[in-house]
Amino acid sequence: MKRLRVLAIAYACNPDRGSEFGVGWGWVKAISENHDVTVITADFNANDIERYRRDRLDSEEPNLRFIYVKNRAWHYRPHGLWLAIENSAAKPVMNLAYQAWLDSALQIARCETEQDSYDLVHLITYVGWRFPGKFYQLGIPFVWGPIGGLMNMPRHLFPALGIKGAIYYAGRNLINTLQIHLLRGPRKALRQSHGAVIAATPDIRKALLRHFNAQSQIICEVGLPELTHGKTCPRLNDEPLRICWSGLHIPRKALPLLLHAVARLPPDLRYRLEILGDGPSSGAWRKLAKRLRVGQNCHWRGQLSRDLALEAMKGCHVFVITSLEELTSTVAVEAIALGLPIVCLDHCGFADLVTSSCGIKIPPVSVQKIVAGLADALVSLYSNEDLRSELAEGAAVRSRAYSWQSKMTALEEVYRTAIGTGERSFSAPPATNAIRSQHRRLSGFESQ
Repeated sequence: MKRLRVLAIAYACNPDRGSEFGVGWGWVKAISENHDVTVITADFNANDIERYRRDRLDSEEPNLRFIYVKNRAWHYRPHGLWLAIENSAAKPVMNLAYQAWLDSALQIARCETEQDSYDLVHLITYVGWRFPGKFYQLGIPFVWGPIGGLMNMPRHLFPALGIKGAIYYAGRNLINTLQIHLLRGPRKALRQSHGAVIAATPDIRKALLRHFNAQSQIICEVGLPELTHGKTCPRLNDEPLRICWSGLHIPRKALPLLLHAVARLPPDLRYRLEILGDGPSSGAWRKLAKRLRVGQNCHWRGQLSRDLALEAMKGCHVFVITSLEELTSTVAVEAIALGLPIVCLDHCGFADLVTSSCGIKIPPVSVQKIVAGLADALVSLYSNEDLRSELAEGAAVRSRAYSWQSKMTALEEVYRTAIGTGERSFSAPPATNAIRSQHRRLSGFESQ
């Protein structure tokens, strides 16, 4: 395919942060390897992005340009009061505030396409299906994805969430179901994409087809980080099994499933549980560990920097994921890149990430069977070091399928779908002074 001019919309895009912000950064950086990319993003990412680029003298991203949307008081920002609103019954206010940011980004995008020629516009983050914006109105091919957020929390897993978590996800399921049937914006965006849609997981692809009759290409939202794998960490006969768990301490991450599982382990099975992360559920989970009499084997590491977290992971023998509602977490891809076998539930993005060559998947049929399955998997890995070592080597091999190079190969097919023959180009009329002036007002500042 010829080199394209891509206008990327990535509210969350930051080289120094994880989750959605790391997703946005990884995608635009990878796309710029093959195409010329202009990124419209939130201005609170500017300092980190510009520092990253100064440190590298722009040598790594010569085809990457940023435009920062000036943050307004009514725009959502994942900080302080807005985070409190997001995690409360007032979350619809946050949704409206994020939509306001998308509207401002659309005005800048219109100015850009009036002033210059682009081959397509690609909406990358946020990945939630509810917020497509109206970038399909720009008169150039529209690519959307990776898309997530369509799946409901299975009701039979509610007991693992606690009372507050169960109430929250019961409400979320109801609202999500209603929005799937009532929201018109996503339907319009999917129709205008003409098949250039990216689903983050196989389940999302099925949901897009079932609910919207929309075809999509599966490309996982997270990619292989820049890590040096090295040798896997062997477990000597006299060593305890070092188990790593990492994530926000919130109900859907469901650490209690693992705590109940290790409480069922045989008395002669020696283990140490490294728990990374922090959050509102930390206190309750610590109390649960003491109540189950496993607290002495738990090492609560708190919120670590990425480098320290990776060091902690490298020293472990197995990585356990208990998340009940997720796409594919960055830390899961980091774990297999480090050669850690994974024990997880056979659902969400993990169902696709983890194969029999790199881990053990537990069918999420009930809370009781999940706990029993986790315990059995840990016993197997403790008692059979050959199996654990084999899975560790398999994890390192499996991580290559999540390289950014493989993702971009799949993305090229999506771009071909978007632009038809691949030879299509779009000319723009000269920009008026009024348009240029509006563009300067809307964007905080621009990085060439």
